[in-house]
Amino acid sequence: MKPLMYYWNSLRGNKEEKERLLRANDRSFNLSFHYAKNEIKTSKYNIITFLPLNLYVQFTRLANVYFLLLLILQLIPEISSLPWFTTAVPLVIVLSITGVKDANDDINRHKSDRQVNNRTVEVLVDGKLKEERWKNVQVGDILKLQNNHFVPVEHGAVHAVTSNSGVGRWRNVNGDCQYMDELPWKADLLLLSSSEPLNLVYVETAELDGETNLKVKQALTVTGELGNDIEAYSTFTGEVRCEHPNNRLDKFKGTLTVKGQTHGLDNDKVLLRGCTLRNTEWCFGLVIFGGPDTKLMQNSGQSKFKRTRIDRMMNILVLCICGFLVTICVILSIANSIWETNEGSAFTVFLPHLPDISVELSSFFIFWSYIIVLNTVVPISLYVSVEIIRLGNSFFIDWDRKMYYPKKDTPAQARTTTLNEELGQIKYIFSDKTGTLTQNIMTFNKCSINGKPYGELYDFSGHKVKILEKMERVDFSWNKLADPKFIFHDHSLVETVREGNSEAHAFFRLLALCHTVMPEEKKEGELNYQAQSPDESALVTAARNFGFVFHCRTPETITVMEMGRNVVYELVAVLDFSNVRKRMSIIVRSPEGKITLFCKGADIVVFERLHPSSDKLMEATMKHLNEYAGDGLRTLVLAYKDLDESYLEEWRKRHHEASIAMEEREERLDELYEEIEKDMTLLGATAVEDKLQDGVPHTIEQLAEADIKIWVLTGDKQETAENIGYACNILREDMNEVFVVTGNTAEAVQKELKFLLFGFREARQKMCPQAATTPSMKKSHGGLFWLTKTKYLQDDKVDGEYGLIINGSSLAFALEEDLELELLRTACMCQTVICCRVTPLQKAQVVKAVKKYKQAVTLSIGDGANDVSMIKTAHIGVGISGQEGMQAVLSSDFSLAQFRYLQRLLLVHGRWSYLRMCKFLRYFFLKNFTFTFVHFWYAFFCGFSAQPVYDDWFSTCYNLVYTALPVLALSLFDQDVNSHWSFYYPKLYTPGQRNMYFNRTSFLLCIMQSCYNSLILFFIPYAALHDTVRQDGREIADYQSFAILLQTCLIIVVNAQIFLDTWYWTGINHFFLWGSMAAYFALTFTMNSNGLFFIFPTMFQFLGTGRNSLNQPNTWLIIFLTCLLCILPIVALRFIFIQTSPTINDKVRYKMRRDEIPAISLRPPATRRVSKRSSYAFSHSQGYGDLVTSQKFLDKKTPRRPLLFGQKDHPLAENQPQLFRTITEEPEEPQSC
Repeated sequence: MKPLMYYWNSLRGNKEEKERLLRANDRSFNLSFHYAKNEIKTSKYNIITFLPLNLYVQFTRLANVYFLLLLILQLIPEISSLPWFTTAVPLVIVLSITGVKDANDDINRHKSDRQVNNRTVEVLVDGKLKEERWKNVQVGDILKLQNNHFVPVEHGAVHAVTSNSGVGRWRNVNGDCQYMDELPWKADLLLLSSSEPLNLVYVETAELDGETNLKVKQALTVTGELGNDIEAYSTFTGEVRCEHPNNRLDKFKGTLTVKGQTHGLDNDKVLLRGCTLRNTEWCFGLVIFGGPDTKLMQNSGQSKFKRTRIDRMMNILVLCICGFLVTICVILSIANSIWETNEGSAFTVFLPHLPDISVELSSFFIFWSYIIVLNTVVPISLYVSVEIIRLGNSFFIDWDRKMYYPKKDTPAQARTTTLNEELGQIKYIFSDKTGTLTQNIMTFNKCSINGKPYGELYDFSGHKVKILEKMERVDFSWNKLADPKFIFHDHSLVETVREGNSEAHAFFRLLALCHTVMPEEKKEGELNYQAQSPDESALVTAARNFGFVFHCRTPETITVMEMGRNVVYELVAVLDFSNVRKRMSIIVRSPEGKITLFCKGADIVVFERLHPSSDKLMEATMKHLNEYAGDGLRTLVLAYKDLDESYLEEWRKRHHEASIAMEEREERLDELYEEIEKDMTLLGATAVEDKLQDGVPHTIEQLAEADIKIWVLTGDKQETAENIGYACNILREDMNEVFVVTGNTAEAVQKELKFLLFGFREARQKMCPQAATTPSMKKSHGGLFWLTKTKYLQDDKVDGEYGLIINGSSLAFALEEDLELELLRTACMCQTVICCRVTPLQKAQVVKAVKKYKQAVTLSIGDGANDVSMIKTAHIGVGISGQEGMQAVLSSDFSLAQFRYLQRLLLVHGRWSYLRMCKFLRYFFLKNFTFTFVHFWYAFFCGFSAQPVYDDWFSTCYNLVYTALPVLALSLFDQDVNSHWSFYYPKLYTPGQRNMYFNRTSFLLCIMQSCYNSLILFFIPYAALHDTVRQDGREIADYQSFAILLQTCLIIVVNAQIFLDTWYWTGINHFFLWGSMAAYFALTFTMNSNGLFFIFPTMFQFLGTGRNSLNQPNTWLIIFLTCLLCILPIVALRFIFIQTSPTINDKVRYKMRRDEIPAISLRPPATRRVSKRSSYAFSHSQGYGDLVTSQKFLDKKTPRRPLLFGQKDHPLAENQPQLFRTITEEPEEPQSC
């Protein structure tokens, strides 16, 4: 009945799938549900549909439709005043360029689709394994995957490709040469069994999240028993009921029913499309989702298209220009009606009226004729030119060697080519901390065990000694399995461990057991750890060096070498990490039968769950945590608990019931975890160091001087983030004040919330005494003709520099509707804002709030999956290719290898791109309006008859040939000052933030200058030619000679404007400028030649006009006077403005010509050592602890065991100075800033 219901729903149009039901080895049953096929199609066109569909897509753009309508109008003889080719040629060129680009992109999509769909895989069909193409795989099929997949390539083509091991293998299948390589599979599968012990598989998820570290999946025991038995799989009829297709990569809910028994399925049992099998010979899987239903394809939807400020303004301006064009044409058509009524009768002898054409109808035709004549005011090549400029500036970013990181062979990359100029307008930067400002390479630095701190060195007087790299290190030669790269300087900790201290042994035993690290032993004694986070790797490596070596693990056991003794612990359960829990626990049984829960997590979480007997030890540990946080270290608290056998048995039953629940599974499991993680005993704390990246303090200082406000959004505790802030110059001691809004408990936050509004107002009064009580919202106009009204938060003037620190709990309340404006108003008055303990969602909410209420361009930068949301939300997203995978990079608009490259991206490339784009737009509108306004003035002398003033071929070539290349060279190579001066004067960046170079005012000034130029270009030649004669006494005041004179003056004037606008000359600029001038004269003489006239007499009618007009001295005198009158006022005005009110660009360019390149002084980072509460930076990704847990062992009974070590209470160790050791130390070299 179930399949019939699904089919009936599909017939009724109800295609929404709420739950998926499938049966193994039953294609007829599964086909009845009409599940999606596994074939992937990302291409848009084929040979037949390309032309019509691509033209349809292109004509969805308003500009193309406009020019198509113009072309149609030009084909109507009654209204056409210009030949059809004046519009057809530019339109065909634009459509062809775009079509070729789209065709090339779609050909690549077709190749990719064929490559993916035609890969082969072994499928169980009719009791036998057969090779099938991936596109023929169906839901419910059982597949066999191997390390090596066969990839089809084109027939007869053999390429020299090798695998990761350096060996490539080929074979022939049906005449096709195919290559064997490790490749990801192309469907979502339920793992059934594998070649590894206990049905483990190792997968790499680089295509999903960019992470290359291996992850572990484990099959259910009931399916794992099938092994590699093909006959057993042929009779396997397991039924899967699971969630509908969705894009949640980290979650999966379902059940598998086999022989009447139901087993729970979660994400640990599923192999997602895009994963690659590693270190596993083979495995079997059941297809759950195929093709577009797979989670990878569900996540491959199109990202939100981002548009720049200039893009939005250009669209508005083009619409305004269209309105202006219609208005001008209406005025001219009315004028034509008046002229025809009053003066037209006198010309009927020469130009008789057409029969049945009234004055009104004639004026109607004139309206459309002027629409055609004046169409150049709406530039067809504007958008194409803008895309070329953006693409060229993107290449400059990709090719910049000064943003290349040689250690990782990683260059900067412009992943989006449409946002370059907005890099020069950034006002707010939202940055992650770990991995973005810091290296995310953790080193075990200090620890506190049973109340005694380790990791510091003291002299004879008990004062701390600063640890330097050249000091004597701890010798771990006694431990053959120690990591030689591990560095530690405190010898007392090794002595404590080797003396057999029970607390120290328990401390490192916990570090060796409580984690999800996967070991890899390539050679005997050479251990490599695959860790989910750098923190875990650092802690497990520390335990390894101090004698507790994590050696191997299975789903049921963990093997640890404890001080040379091999100990195998039975793994009972893993209580995995999550963002909400902020801790991880593990339950193990020792060889003696003792059951222990080991826990590590954030201090505020673990301290709340300690037994009262640990209160005194907690106070001592808290002091050490305060010191560690003051040094900017990432801290972690360790605790344990002995478990009773009878209680554990009952708890395991409830755990199994919760693990197979289809509804509220996570909530029920969290309740069970919360229940068992109580009354724990404190062991101590760890502190790992995450060093700053090179150049971070200087970069932040430079960006701050450029008036860019930096907000740090991090999951770290307040103290760690605050001290890192001081270390990298985000916070400085010379700031007037740093406001703190924080609450560590729900009660504290609720209480603080009452005073939050008052606190914000009080802070604003300190920063700006004149600040109003209510927020000042300024109205702005946008949209078509600026009729859309918007409101944004106006900036308050601030006296001095301030900072704001707020934690995630308080931020959640502050982002509510009644407090959001108060928070933003206060935060935006601060130079720096640090948001601590925030979730990925809160990061995006903060960015979204600033975008909503501030007229400013925002940039988000991060390196991890937890930063993707804010990267996508901001106007511009920058991904750091760091230690947390490539997911941030894949979601970004620009990618960098190091944070320090951000200053060059913004202060150099961003600023140059903005300047170039603004110059291009000003010049483009100037030359087009000048060209068009001349037609308007000519209308008063031609009876408003829509006669064009220029040669038809000049109108065709004006934007495509004569004026296209010089402005492109300007827009690609121009720079006001070089990169060194850009760094030395970061204030050069501020005009872009205020959008000073292209706005409504500058656009109106362009129109005014165009109007002036057109008046000079028309009336000076008109008046000069009125009574002028040739040297032989003949008149030259004819229409064609006048047109040639106008054209020549116009070309010289617009190229002279390019000459004045160019600040940085290259050989390409000279070649394009003088080449365009030469092309104009060459084409003019060619098109006016006798040969073309005799071949095409109707198309080339200016016979000999060029040589007859331009060989007269008085003609060149007129050209000189006209161009001089156009250019001289512009030069004079610029000179006056530079002398009276120079811009910062003018000042720096003057200094650049006068002075040498300055050296950039570096301010040393502000050090701040404070004693505050501890901090723990936690990951934002779900752990995979359940993967290493064998579910069947949750049902076994275990004997009761005594305490971990016999101790009624924790004696507080006195913090006595350590014995002074002789340290060989070389004199320290003086360091320059």
